[in-house]
Amino acid sequence: MMFIDPQGKVIGKHEGELNYEDMDRLLGEMVAEFDTAGLLERRKLDFSAETEPDTPLSFPGKVLADGAGNRLFIADSNHNRVVVATLDGTVTRVIGSGQEGLADGDFDSAQFNHPQGMALAGEVFYVADTENHALRRVDLAAGNVATIAGNGNQGNRRSGMEPGETTELNSPWDLVCHDDRIYIAMAGCHQLWVMDLQTGMVGPYAGSGAESISDGALAEATLAQPSGITTDGNRLYFADSETSAIRSAELDLKGRVRTIVGLGLFEFGDRDGEGHLVRLQHPLGITMKDGALYITDSYNHKIKIIMPVPRSSMTLLGTGTAGYVDGGPKEAAFSEPAGLSIAGGKMYIADTNNHAIRVADMETWEVTTLDIKWPA
Repeated sequence: MMFIDPQGKVIGKHEGELNYEDMDRLLGEMVAEFDTAGLLERRKLDFSAETEPDTPLSFPGKVLADGAGNRLFIADSNHNRVVVATLDGTVTRVIGSGQEGLADGDFDSAQFNHPQGMALAGEVFYVADTENHALRRVDLAAGNVATIAGNGNQGNRRSGMEPGETTELNSPWDLVCHDDRIYIAMAGCHQLWVMDLQTGMVGPYAGSGAESISDGALAEATLAQPSGITTDGNRLYFADSETSAIRSAELDLKGRVRTIVGLGLFEFGDRDGEGHLVRLQHPLGITMKDGALYITDSYNHKIKIIMPVPRSSMTLLGTGTAGYVDGGPKEAAFSEPAGLSIAGGKMYIADTNNHAIRVADMETWEVTTLDIKWPA
């Protein structure tokens, strides 16, 4: 974070997080100083040119493909809703009114606030309602939405299991289900959390809450804004976004957190290779198939494959420059893709800043844009 005075001079910088009280004090001192010097221009800023994109989707964050059910769940994040379609793009349901808020109820009246990751369990799926700091349960058969953890307030608790209905969460970003549990990439407090669906208890699973990258026992390791999560049934794999890293946590309370690729908070770039040579830049999405991890290397505008052994990275799609181009692997272009999911030999990609869902054939790696067909 760079601090620049009204005359354009850099007067300070801060690396890492700065808490609200320190930020408030520092900015207050700056305002007083430069106001006294007559250097502040107190006029209302005009943001009228910044309008909502006129597109069917608005900044879709995550996507979940269900091959067996021929369903595609799209977190239409900036529209505050979840769109359900067939895998070829025919919309069958819209969950949420589109109005920003935290309200349970039927699909037309329920409200979300910039939802992100989703996890499916039969005819029930769960939504990381990120800016509501809540976990929502969607019953597809009954047609209703219920809050099972969080109350709309941002929490700061970093230890202990508590009932979901009374526990405040902190920017849940992605989810994965395994053995009647939901594992949560809790970006806001730099931890992985777990919710037991049988008891309704929720709390930290991995990470001390400090923002860094250190491996070790689950409760002692440090993470940095985990924003994507998947599992092979033995380990959780997660995109640790602020350290531009891909990491794992064992599904064993005596297990450990290990780093596959990634070095630190300020070590990022765009380099394929193995081990310490690999550089990513703020990966957000992750999924697994046949032992390989597929990720959205979001700030590099690429899709990459990560092999846990030998800890390697290889670019599959994307030019490295933001764009919106269909075609083969060498010409296809994306703009900060944030989520991806695989079904039926195809990879579905939430191409966030292009307000689109892209589809990659995993044999040819030809990329097309999903034609979303809305009901009349």
